[in-house]
Amino acid sequence: MAEIGRNARAAAKPLAIASTETKNAALLAMAEAIETNAAKILEANAKDMGRAEEADLSPALKDRLRLDADRIAGVANGIREVAALQDPVGDVIAAWDRPNGLQIERVRTPLGVIGVIYESRPNVTADAGALCLKAGNAVILRGGSDSIASTRAIHACLVEGLKSAGLPAEAIQVVPVTDRAAVGEMLKGLGGTVDVIVPRGGKSLVARVQSEARVPVFAHLEGLCHVYVDKSADPDMARRLIVNSKMRRTGICGAAETLLLDRALDMATKRALVADLIAAHCEVRGDEAVQALSPDVRPAEEADWSTEYLDAVISAREVDGIDGALAHIGRYSSNHTEAVIAEDATVVERFFNEIDSAILLHNASTQFADGGEFGMGAEIGIATGKMHARGPVGVEQLTSFKYRVRGSGQTRP
Repeated sequence: MAEIGRNARAAAKPLAIASTETKNAALLAMAEAIETNAAKILEANAKDMGRAEEADLSPALKDRLRLDADRIAGVANGIREVAALQDPVGDVIAAWDRPNGLQIERVRTPLGVIGVIYESRPNVTADAGALCLKAGNAVILRGGSDSIASTRAIHACLVEGLKSAGLPAEAIQVVPVTDRAAVGEMLKGLGGTVDVIVPRGGKSLVARVQSEARVPVFAHLEGLCHVYVDKSADPDMARRLIVNSKMRRTGICGAAETLLLDRALDMATKRALVADLIAAHCEVRGDEAVQALSPDVRPAEEADWSTEYLDAVISAREVDGIDGALAHIGRYSSNHTEAVIAEDATVVERFFNEIDSAILLHNASTQFADGGEFGMGAEIGIATGKMHARGPVGVEQLTSFKYRVRGSGQTRP
C-alpha cells in the first residue's frame, strides 16, 4: 500500500501539467479498450455474479454488480462524455485588480492524489478513473471484494488507455487485495501521499471512513431521499413521478425512501399514489392515515423514517402541508436529495429556500440525482457535506484552486 501511494504521488506530477489533448486521448483510448474487451469484462463479471449468488446478496446489490452489453456500452460512453467536458485545470474562476496595481487570479488546480473506496459497483472503476484523470489527479481505487474480477478487467482497459497516450500507468491504480486492512491504510493517508478520500458504498463503509480518515473526505452517509406531494400537485404527474422515484432502480442513492402526502391532498389521489406503488411490487409502510388508504399498507415503525432501504420498500405518512413536510425532512433527512411535487409557487419557493440538502427537485424524479443527468459526465459520488464538493462530484469538484498574483515591483509599506 505504501508503494501504491508513492507511485500515485509520482504520477500526479505529470498529470497536473498534462495537456487537455493528452488527457482526452487517454480517455478515448480507454473507452475503445472497454468496448474491444467487452467479452473479457463480461466473463469477469460472471465470476463476480456467481459469487454473489452463492453469498445470497440482495437483489439490489446484485443489480449494482451486474454488467451486460448495454451497461458496458454505457461505461464506455460515460468515459467519452468525460473527454468531451471542458478541462477544469487552469480555468480562471475569478480575477480582479487591486488599487496598488496587483492583478489577482483564482485558478483551478488538481487536488493531487484521490483515494476512492467503493462497493459492488464495477462501473465506478471507470467513472472514478476517468473523472480523476480529466481533473489532473492520480487515483487509487479500492473496489469491493464482490466486484474484484470486474474491477480488474475494467482497470486493465484504463491502463491500456493511459499507456497509449504516454501517461504513467500508475495514474490509475487498483488495490490488488480485498483485505479490509488496505482500507485502513488508505484512511491513514499512505504516508501523506493521499489528499482526499471519496467513499461510495453502504452506510457502514461510509461511517467507518468518516470516523477513521486522517485526510479530507467527500462523502454522504446515506441517501435518505424524500418526496413531498402537495395538495396543489398535478395528480397524473405525481403518480408518474412517485413510481419512477422509487422503483426505476431501488438500489441507487437517489431512490426515494420516504413519501410525504399533504393531508389536504385529494383522497382519490392519495389512494392512487399508494395503489400504484403496491402494483409496482413496492412494499409500503405507512402511518395510520396511510394505512387507511389501502389494506396492503403495513404499519410503519419509528425506525422506518430513518431507514435507507435500497430495496422495493418505501415509508409513507401524511403531513400538515408544507410546514409538516419541512418539519419531517428537517428531522430525518440525510441532506442528499429531496423532491416536491406542487403547482403552488409559494410552496416550491419555501421548499427550495428552507431545506439544506445537496439536491432539491421540483416536479422531477429523485432518480435524476446523478452527475450524468446534470450534464457533468460521470460522477464519483454524491457529497452531502459542507465542503466545496457538494452534490454530484464531477471534474470541477475534483479540483482545488490557487492564487496567481502579478505585480510590477510593488512593495508593502
